[in-house]
Amino acid sequence: QVQLVESGGGLVQAGGSLRLSCAASGRTFSDYAMGWFRQAPGKEREFVTTISWRGISTSYANSVKGRFTISRDNAKNTVYLQMNSLKPEDTAVYYCAAASGTKVAGPKERQYDYWGQGTQVTVSS
Repeated sequence: QVQLVESGGGLVQAGGSLRLSCAASGRTFSDYAMGWFRQAPGKEREFVTTISWRGISTSYANSVKGRFTISRDNAKNTVYLQMNSLKPEDTAVYYCAAASGTKVAGPKERQYDYWGQGTQVTVSS
């Protein structure tokens, strides 16, 4: 079992920055890959980024590439999402997810078996 708790969401103006955190508990955090997804109002949940078990490999959706950075601190059991140059279209509920069965995950939701409760990010124009 893995429990995930996100924090750091809020309201920010376009062009601003936010850093999301996701604290994990339960299984050994450094054993598995982590990811971030988001769901905007009226849209399906979509992949944002993923990071491998040791943080060496990362992957991003094209829509956030160059603006968002995922990282992890295995000593603190925490994964981060640094979001810069935010746009109104980044407004969504952001979810962290654990792919507990693999050390390197991709963009498919089915690889992720534990999810946080989500944190709201709102970007005003």
